[in-house]
Amino acid sequence: MASEALVVVDMQKAFADPAWGPRNNPGCERNVAALIDDFRARGELVVFVRHDSEEAGSSLAPGTPGNALQDVVTGEPDVLVTKSVNSSFIGEPDLDGWLRERGIERIAVCGIQTNMCCETTARHGGNLGYDVRFVLDATHTFDHGGFDAATLARVTAANLDGEFATVVATADVLERK
Repeated sequence: MASEALVVVDMQKAFADPAWGPRNNPGCERNVAALIDDFRARGELVVFVRHDSEEAGSSLAPGTPGNALQDVVTGEPDVLVTKSVNSSFIGEPDLDGWLRERGIERIAVCGIQTNMCCETTARHGGNLGYDVRFVLDATHTFDHGGFDAATLARVTAANLDGEFATVVATADVLERK
């Protein structure tokens, strides 16, 4: 019986567009793929989350090529959650209800963007009482608001760790730490 779920947030093709600007963590995709493989091998649950933008002209809108999941997001998920806001817990189907029906109390969060939808999902999960592991090196973000992506990722880690989540590395998850 599964005891944990991997929540793979917004790993969509639109984020490969250089128009997003400079990004951090070129190893993100490799780490996400390793986590997906590991969770499946352990018989744990894998949740894919897809942002279906409602903004006119968005590259993340349903039916656009950018809405599709990246090639590293392989196989069928145990559930696909679609959302149009930052939190994966505000989407269809209801992620909180789905996890609770399966007795899941621990989640690992990875994906895009570190300081946006991944951070919001981790905060929301922590507030709902989940034991959240935020897999920092399995996320990436872009320069934003006058800050470089690496700084934004470090700030996200500082904001989350010990309050909403435990910040970990992919190796920690793979080594069962």
